Order: sequence, then structure tokens, then C-alpha cells
Amino acid sequence: MQADRSEGDINLGPRRERWMADALGPRSRALVERDAAAFLRQSLSTPCLSAIRKAEGIWIEDMDGRRFMDFHGNSVHHIGYAHPRLVTALKTQMDELSFAPRRFACEPAAELAERLAAVAPTGPGSRVLFAPGGSEGIEIALKLARVATGRFKTVSFWDAFHGAGFGASGVGGEALFRSHGIGPLLAGTEHVAPFACARCPYGFDPAPGGGPDLDVCRMTCARMLRYVLEKEGDVAAVVSEPVRAVPYVPPPGFWAEVRRACDAAGVLLIFDEIPTGLGKTGSLFSHEPFGAQPDILVLGKALGGAMLPLAAVIARPGLDVAADRALGHYTHEKNPLLARAGLTTLDIIRDEGLAERSANLGAFALDRLRDMTAALPGIADIRGAGLLIGVELADHDGRSAADRAEATFYAALAAGVSLKISQGTVLTLSPPLTIARSDLEQALAVVAQAISTAGVFTSSPHR
Repeated sequence: MQADRSEGDINLGPRRERWMADALGPRSRALVERDAAAFLRQSLSTPCLSAIRKAEGIWIEDMDGRRFMDFHGNSVHHIGYAHPRLVTALKTQMDELSFAPRRFACEPAAELAERLAAVAPTGPGSRVLFAPGGSEGIEIALKLARVATGRFKTVSFWDAFHGAGFGASGVGGEALFRSHGIGPLLAGTEHVAPFACARCPYGFDPAPGGGPDLDVCRMTCARMLRYVLEKEGDVAAVVSEPVRAVPYVPPPGFWAEVRRACDAAGVLLIFDEIPTGLGKTGSLFSHEPFGAQPDILVLGKALGGAMLPLAAVIARPGLDVAADRALGHYTHEKNPLLARAGLTTLDIIRDEGLAERSANLGAFALDRLRDMTAALPGIADIRGAGLLIGVELADHDGRSAADRAEATFYAALAAGVSLKISQGTVLTLSPPLTIARSDLEQALAVVAQAISTAGVFTSSPHR
């Protein structure tokens, strides 16, 4: 079965069937079957891998007591699952004020908006809107860009994921969310090939040791985006992840060049940091090391502390231009419980130094992975930023990279590490920022072993 070149891993095929038959305990299997009978089927999520009865810290536990270190977590678990400080804060907030209609102000929502505006790179005087999820946050950003510029076109990147709504799917670049009966989507959503230096879509080989060979490629990916902006002439916004969640880290100077191209064309720059912001890549905002500031920043996922759905759109001063329009107007736009989750999550990230911790542990993890896999053939690249790490596999010994990645996925899962396959061939490791160094090292050893023995898994539980 051909792998889906998407942001998630295959949930169909013979390996999933074997996992269901051989690796699930009776309680987990019963609930997975019940789940599959109740929900509409869709790629990436039905049928489920297992059934959870507990999630705490870095661990998830299935209905039969089998435990997994969660290196996937849908990118929500930066502070770990069930952080006791967040649990306490939400219980207190429920007793004080559990809901506020959107037409009424409430203190937690106002405080969270002020806090985000104060720390955001868009500068003093920034304005905020909340949404129930990242996809809706992208929709708000798109509407605001249209109103602010009087234009409707966007330029974004193939292979990107920005959410599942029609607008978010339109600027996204994955077939699973935009093709085969789902379209037509938004008009004017132009796309270019993304930065992907390990497997450059423009055909340039990476430099020895990995990374871009800028003397040869001359950053063609950024130059092509400038060319498209100049040719189109009436683009409202460029929409992109500053660090791709695949993951791919941008080549040096890429975002500075894109920022200059946007400024020259009068185009807004929208950064989607829904999965990668709030410390995951080693800085509070994932674009910070790359020399460009956005006009609009979208956060989500981890902002709700792995408990509640919450996204935020932060716009620079000068973009408060839609007072006579409804950009979002969501029922839970100013929900005090959601806002308390965001405030407490930001407190935890700051007080526990989680962005700095991510940077340090991520550097350690990259070094250890490279050491552990140095003798293994068939590895195309190991890359990452902070605790967002990718191991890209190559074809080897008559087996495709996609087949090897899927086999590795199940081998790691059987040994107690739940990870993710991105783009069909990239083992993506995204643990909580609270993970202990010893647990991280153990998980990396599991992954290295899974790569070397891909295709074999045991049904014995990992406890």
C-alpha cells in the first residue's frame, strides 16, 4: 500500500490489521471496535491504534494497562498530560466562572489577550482574537488579510498542513485535505514548492553532512516565491509554517528573504505556529531565530495545555481594520475556562523554562540519534529544532523508505514509544518539553533499535 504523503501516518493496511489482531488487549480492542462503529471513517484516525484510559506526563496508558511514551500527542502536550498546576487552575476557574457569552467581556479572556499581545513578536499594540482550533485561526487570518489589503490571493507551500476547513485546506498543500472530491476550494490560493533541503523539490543536492548547499542552489525556494509574488502582483498574504512540522528547518536567510519579498510586493506574512510555537522548537515562537517577523501569527494546539481546544490569532498594529466585519465570532471566543488554560500554560512554560529546556534536550537528542544510528544504512537525514525531530528514511535493500518507515513505526510502538510518520518517510519525534533526559534517551534507543529491526514487533506489553 502506498504511503499517504501527508502530515500523518497510515491507519489502514496489513500492518494495522496485524497490530489490531496481535498487539491489542481485549479491553482496548473492544473499545477500538466500538469507536469504529460509532464514528464516520476518515483517513489518519479510523480505526484507532488503541484505546486510552489514562494520560499523565509523557505517558499514555491503554485499557489493558499497556503504557507508551507519547512522542506524537497531536502537538498539544508541550507541558505534558494532566499537568497538576493546570488541573488545579481549571477546577478553580470552573467554580468562579465557567462560561461567558461572546458579547460580554470576562477577565481571563482579556488577560490572555493582553499577555499574548505583550509577548508576541508583532509588537506593542498588537490585537488578538481567539478561536476553538487552529484551522479556525487560519480562517480568521485569511479574512483579516483580505480586508486589510483589499486583495484575495494567497501564496503558500505544497505539502503544508494548515487545518481542515475549506480556507485552511485551500492554503494547505496536502491531497488528503483538498483533492479527490473535496474541492473546489478557495479561489486564488497559489502554491510553490517548499523548502526541503534533504530532498529539494528543485533538484539540488544537499551539502555534505546534510543541509542546504547555498552556493549551488542560491536559495531557489525563496527566489521562486519572490518571482510568484511579482508575477501575481495582487497577493494578500504568504501563509507558511516558519519551521515545518514534517519537520524541516528553513535554510539560513530564507525567511529574511521572504520578508523582503513580501514588503516589496505589499503582501502580509502569516506564520502558522499552531504545532510548533510555544517552546517546541527551542524558542517561545518558532520563527524567532530566523530573522523575520510576521504580520499575523496563529497559535493553537499546546495553548490549551493538552486539555482544552484553544487557538489565538495575533495581528500587528495597523491591522485592526475589520470593525464592521465578523472575522470569527465563535461561541467560545471569550470562554473563561479556555482562557484560563492558555494563561496557565504560558505560566508553566515560562516558570519551568520549557523553551530553554527544549533547546537543550533537542541538541542532546540530535547528537544521540546520530551516534545511535551512525552504523545503520538507509537513513537519509536526521534534523530538527528543539524537541521537534525528524529521522528521514531512504530506500534500502530492496525496500522503499515508506515501507521501512511504517515497519519502524509499529516496532517502536510495540516497544512502548508512540511516534508519527510525516510525508510517508519521516519518523517524527515530538515529546513533551517536560520529559526527563533519561526517558528521552530510552525512547531514542527504542527508535534506533526499531529502525534496525523494522518489520518485527512483539505483542508483549511495555510497562
